[in-house]
Amino acid sequence: MRRLAVKVFINEMPTPLDSDLRKVCETLSFATLGHYLEDGFMDPGIRLLSLPKTKIVGCAVTVRITPPDSILVHKVTELLRPGDVLVVDTGGNIRHAPVGEMVALATQVRGASGIIVDGVVTDIEEICALGLPVFARGTSLLTTKLVGLKFGGINIPVSCGGVRVEPGDVILGDTNGVMAVKRELLRDLLPLARASDERELEMRLRLMSGGSLPEQSGANALIERLKE
Repeated sequence: MRRLAVKVFINEMPTPLDSDLRKVCETLSFATLGHYLEDGFMDPGIRLLSLPKTKIVGCAVTVRITPPDSILVHKVTELLRPGDVLVVDTGGNIRHAPVGEMVALATQVRGASGIIVDGVVTDIEEICALGLPVFARGTSLLTTKLVGLKFGGINIPVSCGGVRVEPGDVILGDTNGVMAVKRELLRDLLPLARASDERELEMRLRLMSGGSLPEQSGANALIERLKE
């Protein structure tokens, strides 16, 4: 761990996400995890802004800034590796944009999978042209500056969309939203989630043939049980 100044830290990079786990996640419907979990789902105000249809799977590399300062966002771009997802905690600031075209470009060049900002971004048209998935609460003309405030850090626990995100957590995001999940928990849930996705394929065929949704899902059986 390297200390830059009072209360400013740059910690070691987390272990990259292994390719097997990444490949399995890429085939999964992320919303299926919502059948089994309540925690880890970021505020729906954080939306995919840059691409109409995409999904990201990656290792969380976190940064906590104190707007209007963004020196740590600039610094973290040179640390990113292929498959990482940059997660930016602005401390609740929704006025100053810490991510614009140059930050997005630097992130993309390093091979990162995307950027999550609990706040706003700028240069959205240029970011869209890059093709890098960027999730945020909106856009702004007001940007951060290289001020050098003495509070923040890289690869420290952060808060993003009401979720505690630690370096190395798995970030899953698509047009429905974003979540952060521990690798061990994700591995435990994958067999259940994959089986659920397979059942939904069968359910879709039955519904298209005129079948009943509550009969297929088990809701009818639960209702009968409630009547007892």
